[in-house]
Amino acid sequence: MLRVRETMGLVRSIPLWVVPLPLLAIVMLTAGAGSNPSVPASVTRYGTAVAMGKGTARSWVNYDEQGLPKAIGISMEEAALKGLPTESTGKACCAEHEYVLDLPVDAPTPFNHIVINWNPKGHEPAGIYDKPHFDFHFYMMKPDARQKITAEGDDVQRATKALAQDEMPDGYVMAPVPPMPRMGTHLVNPRGREFTGKPFTKTLIYGAYDSRVTFIEPMITKAYLESKPNTTELIALPKKYATAGYYPTAYTVKWDPSNREYLIALEGLTQR
Repeated sequence: MLRVRETMGLVRSIPLWVVPLPLLAIVMLTAGAGSNPSVPASVTRYGTAVAMGKGTARSWVNYDEQGLPKAIGISMEEAALKGLPTESTGKACCAEHEYVLDLPVDAPTPFNHIVINWNPKGHEPAGIYDKPHFDFHFYMMKPDARQKITAEGDDVQRATKALAQDEMPDGYVMAPVPPMPRMGTHLVNPRGREFTGKPFTKTLIYGAYDSRVTFIEPMITKAYLESKPNTTELIALPKKYATAGYYPTAYTVKWDPSNREYLIALEGLTQR
């Protein structure tokens, strides 16, 4: 069977009146929203591609037939993992080489933008997260508000302000490390595999600032992505959300062989 790009090339090369109408309708519908087979093309909107390594990365939001969001994610071309910086910038934990992805226009989710941080030497704590890895930050705040988080002086108190107990993700605790600029405090799961004697490959972290959850962060090693996985795990959830919206219940890390892309997604978006 012809792939969408090949089929579109064929359609464009001949007069449209020659193409059978059912075939033309299928091709146009599929091509109109992308050709990623991992998410239904007819209900997926993409953000602007950003240069990364020797390839690109872009955001996307997947919708159901009623136009409600089902998943939000990132597609990274295979080449995006090649030619990445090899040296640390010397910045604080989790704030290494940064790639900012805008979301598709009018995406009806609590998320505002996505930031990929590439950590070529890993980061603290030593012996756990000190492997080359990516921090995929799905932010629930605007970029200008994120830039105002200094984690210095009076801002330390705001960054470490405790969440209401029912807004803390189940089983998570505040990480015993200082807050980070442009991020705030990290919330970690002490039952995670990396804290129970198993090697770090992937994990899920929350971020908080001024007593609110402000981002959800799948953190994944470069080596794990290059193993071309296909995994989905449930996310620990809070009992209550400060702001109503569509929140994820699982996250997926997947290799798409058809388009040769890595997919990182927050899935099972449910209105809360």
